[in-house]
Amino acid sequence: MPAPAAPAIDLAAPTLYLSRELAALEFNFRVLGLARDTTVPLLERLHFLSIVASNLDEFFEVKVAMLKHHHAHGSAAPGPDGLAPPELLARIRARVQALIGAQFATWREDLRPQLAQAGIHVPTHGEWTPPQRDWLRNYFEREVLPVLSPLGLDPAHPFPRILNKSLNVAVVLEGRDAFGHEGHMALVRAPRSLPRIIRLPAGLGGTGDHFVFLAELLEAFAELMFPGFTVAGAYPFRVTRNSELMVEEAEVDNLAEALSEELVGRGYARPVRLEISADCPPAIAALLTRNFELEATDVYRCDGPVNIIRADLIWSQLDRPELKYPPFTPQLPAGLNTARDMFAQIARQDVLLHHPYQSFTAVIELLRQASRDPQVLAIKQTLYRAGDDSPLVDLLIDAAHHGKDITVVIELRARFDEAANIRLATRLQEAGVQVVYGVVGYKTHAKMLLIVRREGDVLRRYAHLATGNYHQINSRTYTDLGLMTANPEIGEDVHKVFQQLSGLGPRIALKRLLHSPFTLYRGVLERIERETALAQAGKPARIVAKLNALNEAHVIQALYRASIAGVEIDLIVRGACTLRPGMPGISEHIRVRSIVGRFLEHSRVYWFGNAGAPELYCASADWMERNLMRRIEIAFPILDPVLAARVFEETLANGLADNTQAWLLAADGSYRRATQGDHPPHSAQQNLLDKLCR
Repeated sequence: MPAPAAPAIDLAAPTLYLSRELAALEFNFRVLGLARDTTVPLLERLHFLSIVASNLDEFFEVKVAMLKHHHAHGSAAPGPDGLAPPELLARIRARVQALIGAQFATWREDLRPQLAQAGIHVPTHGEWTPPQRDWLRNYFEREVLPVLSPLGLDPAHPFPRILNKSLNVAVVLEGRDAFGHEGHMALVRAPRSLPRIIRLPAGLGGTGDHFVFLAELLEAFAELMFPGFTVAGAYPFRVTRNSELMVEEAEVDNLAEALSEELVGRGYARPVRLEISADCPPAIAALLTRNFELEATDVYRCDGPVNIIRADLIWSQLDRPELKYPPFTPQLPAGLNTARDMFAQIARQDVLLHHPYQSFTAVIELLRQASRDPQVLAIKQTLYRAGDDSPLVDLLIDAAHHGKDITVVIELRARFDEAANIRLATRLQEAGVQVVYGVVGYKTHAKMLLIVRREGDVLRRYAHLATGNYHQINSRTYTDLGLMTANPEIGEDVHKVFQQLSGLGPRIALKRLLHSPFTLYRGVLERIERETALAQAGKPARIVAKLNALNEAHVIQALYRASIAGVEIDLIVRGACTLRPGMPGISEHIRVRSIVGRFLEHSRVYWFGNAGAPELYCASADWMERNLMRRIEIAFPILDPVLAARVFEETLANGLADNTQAWLLAADGSYRRATQGDHPPHSAQQNLLDKLCR
C-alpha cells in the first residue's frame, strides 16, 4: 500500500507569524545594542541611545495609538499572528518596560560614567559643585524664569493642555499663597524656546565639558518659581499623543487645506503614554494619569532623564572627532564626470549610485544641467521627503523660470513631514510649477525623476529611479540605490506612471517596471512561485531579498511554500519581520538577518535565481501590505549585467557575509548577534566605505 499522504500544512495558522507591532519594537533592542557596543565610538553610542528614544516616541504616536484607536472603536481585527488587541497591548507593555529598563541602565551604568572618563560630564543637580550651582541659578533667573508660566492647580486654574512630547514638571507645594489659598500641586511647562541641554562655561567646576538637562534646572530651582511656598517635590513628565492625521481624503475639496487644519490639533490629540520620573509618588502619578484619561498600564517610569532623547544635543554640540565615526568623502562612480554633459554619459550607459558611499551630487548636477539646457522641454519628479532647504527644489524652481514644463508630485501625507511638504508645495506653485498630490487613498512613495529632452528630430527620456528619498541630508546617513538611465522602455514606463498620477488615467501596461498597487504584488508572488516550481522540478532555486520590513501574509505564505519545496531563501530585513525562519518542515530553508550599523539600511533589492538567468530589481517598496496594496511604488530592473552584478555583490552578498553588525532572527522572534567563528571580521558598511570612499 502507498504511504499515507502527509497532512496539509495550514500556512495561514497564526502560530506561523510574529506580531507586526512586536517585531517593530524588537528593532530598537538592536539599536540599543549599538549604544552598548564598546567598539562603537563613545559619542555615537550616545547618538544611538537617543535614536532608541526617538523610535519609541514614534512607535507610541503611530502603532500603539492606532491600535488603541481601533480597539476603542471596535474596529481592531487581529493580524495574521491572531493576537487580540488586549493581549497585544499587554505584550507591548512588557517589552517596552524591558527596553526602557535596559535603555536607562545603559545611560546610568555605561554611557554617563564613560563620558565622564572622556571629560564629558552630565551631572545631576545633586552633583553640582558650588560654582556650577551659582552659575546655573543665575542662568535660571536670567534666561529661564522670565519665560515660564507656572500654573497652580485649583478650581480657577484647571489642568492645562499639555503639548505632545513636551517637557513638564509636576511640583508639590506646601504653604499658603498671598490670597490665603493652600498650595497642593502646580505644573510647569517648559516652552519649546528653551534649550533642553545647557552647556556650562569652560572650566566651571573642573576640566572637560559639562552639560545639564533643563529638567534638572526646573527641579533644582523650583522654589524660585513659587516664592513663599515650600517645594516638597518636583517630578518631570512627558505625555505622548496620537499623531496620525485623520483626513477622509475622498470627502475634502482641498487636501492641503484639510491637512493644514488637522496639523493645528496634532500636538493635542488623544494621549497614549505618560512618562514620569522613577521617584514620582503614586498619588502624583495617579493624578496625571487621571487627567490624561490614561490607564495605569500607560504609565512608564524613567530611571533617568524623561527626555533622554535630548542627549543627542551633546553629540551634536561637541567637536570630538576621536569619539565619533571617522569622516568620509562620497565619490562618484568610475567614469562619471558631473562637470561634463551628463546626458551624453547616461545615453552611453546606465549609471548606478550607491548612497551614502557615492555622492548624491550626481543627482543634483543632473537636475542642474537639465534646468539650464535649452534642449530640455519637461521635468517630472516625485517628492516624498525633501527637507526645507533642498537644492533639488531650488533647481526645479530655476527650471520653471527658464521655461521648462515642471510637474512635481508631492506626497502631503508623508508622516511627520506634512507641514514641510505643504510649505514646499506652496513654494513650487508660486514659482509656476504644476503641483499634484498623487492619488486619493494611495500615498505616492515611488522615487522617480524624468527629464524629456529634444535630441535632433526625437524626444528622448532620461530617468533617475531610486530606492530612497530625494533628501540630501538623508543621503549621507541612509543606504540607498539610484539608477540613471536612458533606456527607452524604462523611460516610457516612467512617463506612463507620471501620466497616471497627474491625469488620473486608466490602468496602464508597463514593459519593464513593476508598479504598485497593480503589478508589483503579483510580480513578486509570480517570481517566488517560479522559484518554487524550479525546486519542485529538481533544479537549483534561490531567492535573496533586502528589505526594510516584511509583513505581508500572502508573500510570507509564498515564501513558506518555496522553502517547503526546497528553495534556498536569504532575507536581509533591517526592521520588522513577521516571518518565522527555521521552522522544521516549513521555513527551514529560510534565513533572516538584520544589519544595524552606522548607516540606516534603506535600499530594497529583490533577486530571483530564475534557473541561471537571474532577475534583479531595486525598489521603493518593502514586502509590506501598505507598500504592495495602498501605495504608489515602483520596482525597476537593473538590466546592465555589470551593474546587476555590482548591486548583488554590494548589497546582498556583502550583507550576507556581515558577521559584526548582523543579527540573526530565530523562529521565536528573538535575535542574536552574528559571530565571526573562524572567519575574519566583515562589516558590510565598512567594506563599502573602504571600497567606494575616501
